[in-house]
Amino acid sequence: MIAELFAISLAAILVENFVLVQFMGICPFLGVSKKVETALGMGIAVTFVMAISNLLTFIVDKYVLKAYGFEYLQTIVFILIIAALVQFVEMFLQKSLPTLYASLGIYLPLITTNCAVLGVAITAAEDSENVITAVWQGAMAGVGFLLAILLLAGIRERLDDEKYPKALRGFPIALITASLLAIAFLGFSGFTVG
Repeated sequence: MIAELFAISLAAILVENFVLVQFMGICPFLGVSKKVETALGMGIAVTFVMAISNLLTFIVDKYVLKAYGFEYLQTIVFILIIAALVQFVEMFLQKSLPTLYASLGIYLPLITTNCAVLGVAITAAEDSENVITAVWQGAMAGVGFLLAILLLAGIRERLDDEKYPKALRGFPIALITASLLAIAFLGFSGFTVG
């Protein structure tokens, strides 16, 4: 079991990173990566939503949808579960961390439509053998998102102090940086455990 969880961790964080390898969840990845603090907050929020949504979606999928022949409702039900979790996270941040809530802005509710969160939930529901591996896959996919967004935010903060052509300032340099990070993560493809 530990070897399986380790393999899931490596795959979700490095080999099959949902942002830099599978290119899911790009909108909040590029939009919230200007500062490390906001990137950290978004990464933690996405990790929490991915882990808890995988728990709930796996249980609902296995014991309700598949048990009663409602598999065709999987996407709609999963989006509703994710939306409810994001609302919970949004209310929590608004009450406890109002500055982080304000800095995340429109990108916090966009976690609901973040295709990486839905993609992880669908993948876990179909591939996981039990609820532990489903939750672990969600948590590690969130850690992969967190790693990717922190790397990009750290590089973007350093680039603010550098001199480069005016045409590349802002979003163009963010796209170039993200593409270079994606190329670096593609170096992990083909990596296997055991």
